[in-house]
Amino acid sequence: ELKEREALILGAEERMQDMEQRLFVELRDVVARAASEILAVAAAIAELDLIAAFAETAVRLDHTRPTVDDSLVIEIAGGRHPVVEKLVSEPFVPNDTHINAETDRLLIITGPNMAGKSTYLRQVALIVLMSQAGCFVPAEQARVGVVDRIFTRVGAHDDLAGGQSTFMVEMSETAAILNNATDRSLIILDEIGRGTSTYDGLSIAWAVCEHIHALGARCLFATHYHHLNELAERLEGVRNYRAAVKEEERHVVWLHRIVEGGTDRSYGIQVARLAGVPEPAITRAREILEELESGARAPGSTPKPAAVPAKRKRVQLSLFELDEHPVVDELRKLDLSTTTPIEALTLLYQLQKRANQRS
Repeated sequence: ELKEREALILGAEERMQDMEQRLFVELRDVVARAASEILAVAAAIAELDLIAAFAETAVRLDHTRPTVDDSLVIEIAGGRHPVVEKLVSEPFVPNDTHINAETDRLLIITGPNMAGKSTYLRQVALIVLMSQAGCFVPAEQARVGVVDRIFTRVGAHDDLAGGQSTFMVEMSETAAILNNATDRSLIILDEIGRGTSTYDGLSIAWAVCEHIHALGARCLFATHYHHLNELAERLEGVRNYRAAVKEEERHVVWLHRIVEGGTDRSYGIQVARLAGVPEPAITRAREILEELESGARAPGSTPKPAAVPAKRKRVQLSLFELDEHPVVDELRKLDLSTTTPIEALTLLYQLQKRANQRS
């Protein structure tokens, strides 16, 4: 009897594995026979989940149902960026978009940095994409003519591993767009040609605009090359827009509104001041800019040298005189590699406010 008990105990694990394998095979066969029904139920649940997510997003974020047709029209009233509007602390400024095949096919958008050009480009592309995906869109009203593809060339980055500079990456992506776009495509281009010399960059940007115009594609082209505004007078279907700003003495207020008409200023010096460039450098930049704008400097000549103040002697503080501001510690902890431009601006505003309160 003990031998029987021993054999029963010692063989229990093997019998358990055999039973587990047998049950698994039986279950697998049952599932395999019902595979088509299970896949159909899974697809139905996935579709229901998608529709429920679209519905919840539309209600919670105040989205509206777009009209999608076969025209070449993109009409957006009160369009918003679905991500940026949730990241900024201030109310998001909506913008309208009017694109058609006759009078407004290629939009040249000029204006200063940080005025909202790139956000505007992205929000138009996202609204078109969401419309064709069957989702409600962040706008008061939208009509979208179906596009076959959305091409984008936005941002600046290099490819160190591939041995490509920022400009080479930019040109490679631009070439892919020009070689594959059709008259039903939507093209989003942000500052093409900025990675090389001024005249080379302007020439490339101008030629790219003419090529897209010949293709007949719908395009939004943001640029700091104000000479491109002349295309509206030369090519039918090109329209100039600008990011509106308000000047207060030597300060600029960004209104984040895209309005009709071109501009001949980029307000780069004001942006440099906001970024913390030392005031002597800002003053010198204004002097050189005035020389260039007045024509006092011949092209290629060297500006008058600026008076460089004597280098200030550094004062060694004692250990007990150091009183580090808490803002400095927060700046050290900031991960710039994962921070978006909007998040950086919001954080900079908050830190500046705290620094002013302490001082």
